[in-house]
Amino acid sequence: MKIILAPDSFKDCLSGIDVCSILAEAARRELGDVEIRSFPMGDGGEGTLEAVLAATGGRRETLLVRDPLGRPVEASYALLPNGEAFVEMAQASGLERLSRDERNPLLTSTYGTGQLISAALDKGCRKITVGIGGSATTDGGAGMAVALGARLVTVDGRELDGRGGDLRKIARVDLGGLDKRLKECVFQVASDVTNPLCGNRGAAAVFGPQKGATPSMVAELDAGLSHWADLLAGGEANARERGDGAAGGLGFGLRILCGATMLSGAALIVELTGLAAAMDGADLVVTGEGRTDEQTLCGKLPAVVATYAHAHGVRCVLISGALEGDVHALRSMFDACFGCVSKVCSLEEALRNARQSLSSVAESVFSLLKRG
Repeated sequence: MKIILAPDSFKDCLSGIDVCSILAEAARRELGDVEIRSFPMGDGGEGTLEAVLAATGGRRETLLVRDPLGRPVEASYALLPNGEAFVEMAQASGLERLSRDERNPLLTSTYGTGQLISAALDKGCRKITVGIGGSATTDGGAGMAVALGARLVTVDGRELDGRGGDLRKIARVDLGGLDKRLKECVFQVASDVTNPLCGNRGAAAVFGPQKGATPSMVAELDAGLSHWADLLAGGEANARERGDGAAGGLGFGLRILCGATMLSGAALIVELTGLAAAMDGADLVVTGEGRTDEQTLCGKLPAVVATYAHAHGVRCVLISGALEGDVHALRSMFDACFGCVSKVCSLEEALRNARQSLSSVAESVFSLLKRG
């Protein structure tokens, strides 16, 4: 019997590597001598770097960069065996870098992400994939632009850092110093966000509140992004490409400044890790994530994994930290769905018991498999 494990991380409690380990241990306890292939996954957000490193045998490169508030912090990117690089923007500019009372997208920037890209260029990488989930920023990629040599100048000649609150103050963008190596590169963006840069479905309105933005901040950020689009692309009409609003507009910045192509984060990681090829001859694929509802069916990682599994004629089971909403809809995608939360409890208690709960549910799933 051959079992493929391809879960996402369980946010705030278990990495994808942890989930694979727990599932593998449960499978061996219940099924004995069974072939298990583990592929910890990600969709471009936090944890994706670890998944890419684990699957490709890439080398971790670590350096000192700026966090979202400009403080020094160590962050890593992956140097892949084929000479390409994978950059996870959350490493430098992610929400996980900030405490809850530090979250303010007017003050944060993607400068550190630009530093990671620059470091990959220094290593000779000319194909760079950037995963852009889990951001703390709504700067349209302005901070990244500054790190890569752009100058953001006010009407009185001052240079700005490229924070979210700086966007409306920019009178002129000087790209004369932008790193010339960018034109030699192929950039791919791994993200499953399809929102435009501005407006009611834009980066500020939809994602700003989870980054700490109040209603007045959302209005200021949206106006700033609109102004940024005028400066870089000639107006909002040119900032409506799929994914321009991802990571607070970093998708837009990467597309305009680096010529990046936006791809499904989950599908890109499936291909990058070799998961699709590994499904040949498998008897079962197990995927999972921290919380599952109908939104998972809209291209999130477990749904993408299930699609690949079914294309290979393999059953796919979902084990989620929690199942919410219309579970019947989920069963249209997965052959079976299991949730780890079996009683009413607080979020803190669920996170604290996540390892034990996942192990128990996994044992039940593999026990059923053993019995046919």
